[in-house]
Amino acid sequence: MIDVYYAPTPNGHKITLFLEEAQLPYQLHHVDIGAGDQFKPEFLAISPNNKIPAIVDRQPADRGEPISLFESGAILLYLAEKTGQFLSTDVRERAATLQWLFWQVAGFGPMLGQNHHFNHYAPQPVPYAIDRYQKETERLYGVLNTQLRHHTWLAGDEYSIADIATYPWVVSHERQRIDIDAFPAVKSWFERIRERPATQRAYQLAAKA
Repeated sequence: MIDVYYAPTPNGHKITLFLEEAQLPYQLHHVDIGAGDQFKPEFLAISPNNKIPAIVDRQPADRGEPISLFESGAILLYLAEKTGQFLSTDVRERAATLQWLFWQVAGFGPMLGQNHHFNHYAPQPVPYAIDRYQKETERLYGVLNTQLRHHTWLAGDEYSIADIATYPWVVSHERQRIDIDAFPAVKSWFERIRERPATQRAYQLAAKA
């Protein structure tokens, strides 16, 4: 059983997407980040960076004590290795998957997060920041579109944790002021993932959270 400490954000969705795809049993624990649950001592014991998502694996592969993890990329990599799913053992395919996974966690997610903040949450408009992060968002969508013009999935021919990590951030493209039609390869990829049964289950779950 996997305990998942979760809120319905792009990073939270990454983990439920994987677990639904892999059909691993899990228990959701909703973390109300608006109420400050992420700062409670019991949550900080699992996620010292006071961010969701986090997990506790009650049945790790070594049959030892439970393993707790924070950071969405680390969790996806751990779960992929635990299950043998969505991360190839072929050296080249694995390298490509990890490359695009790290691209997402180091660039695509953080930059789009800044786009969200300055477009929707900053207490007053900051034109320089709005322009900077809008341009970077558009650049990153261009990088994604170029990759997907040449590959069915982000890291090649197989659906992987790189796709699972990236998709939830594209769900919010309208709030990022992105015209998805301007990136046709991204749009096609996005629609294929949206139609996957596991994706639909994960987002139905989010609607109830």
